[in-house]
Amino acid sequence: MWIIIGVIFVLLIILLVVLRKMGGGNFPWIQFYAKGRESGFSMNECRLLRKVAVENRLENPTSLFWSINQLDRSIRGTIIRFRDEGGLTDEENVKFVSKLFDFRRRVELNLPKYKLGLKSSRKIAAHQRIKIILPGAGNYNASVVENLRRYLAISYPEGPVLPEGFDWKGQPINVFFWRGDDAGYVFESTVLEDYSEKNYSILHIGHSDNLTRSQKRSSIRIDINKPAYLYLLKSIADANDREEKTSGLRCRVLDISEGGAALMIGGKAKVGIAVKLQINLSSYKIRMCGTVKGVNFNPKKNQSILHLQAVSLHPVIRNQLLSYVYNIFGEREPRTKKNRVSSY
Repeated sequence: MWIIIGVIFVLLIILLVVLRKMGGGNFPWIQFYAKGRESGFSMNECRLLRKVAVENRLENPTSLFWSINQLDRSIRGTIIRFRDEGGLTDEENVKFVSKLFDFRRRVELNLPKYKLGLKSSRKIAAHQRIKIILPGAGNYNASVVENLRRYLAISYPEGPVLPEGFDWKGQPINVFFWRGDDAGYVFESTVLEDYSEKNYSILHIGHSDNLTRSQKRSSIRIDINKPAYLYLLKSIADANDREEKTSGLRCRVLDISEGGAALMIGGKAKVGIAVKLQINLSSYKIRMCGTVKGVNFNPKKNQSILHLQAVSLHPVIRNQLLSYVYNIFGEREPRTKKNRVSSY
């Protein structure tokens, strides 16, 4: 009997020691691990987050599974500690910070605004940029002027030249748009009215309650409006993370994420070309190589918006970019209507 009690006592002591090593302090770490598993994190990921919670002395460590503010605070504290110790670029520390950013992205992408999406075109916001696909003619760019109960009023589409006397009224169209902080959407519609002959450069198109949501965002993108340089590569095999010392083609970056960027250049460009983007974001010198996956050309302004899909960034550069994207150190200027530029 006493032997059994003694064994149980020893096991309890061992359990307490293990739990302290797993977390420390008096916080109920079993609850922490249970919450982590419930949230879909592996045991290794839970151990990583536990370490972050302890090092940053969080009062409620479970908040790391749902609180962006607590995650940002913890990432900031971790980076500062590594920097003070002179080990910010050490391989293991870089991997550690990279995993924290992976968690940060995962928590944000689980927010309702990324998961719910739109069900009807009646919820499309004014000024939303859209692409009109006219069967047999090509793709046209436009924007939503006003969203009314019976129809969408859109700006007159810009794109390939249409035959003289062409009337948009009655034309079946497909509409594509990318909703910021969400995903891409496609729906079918019909042009109800064409007011071009009445000196109103707008069309009315029918609503749809059958939106197809696709291309869900896999990384967090931010709108910016900053100058940068663009360099042509012979092929994507020449991608590198070296800092360029010479000036390239001047461009303006409209949005950026770890997965790519949208940028504006003068003149035309081709889909499929390999390029290298170099931009200064606060104190970070970001180099990003990738392939141009889409081009929107504005003939009136002789400008093109290029949609760049990036190859994997160097781990140090990726962490620097994400520090800026998530505004970990408050380095980004506040977003206003003036500096918020559409990427489409």
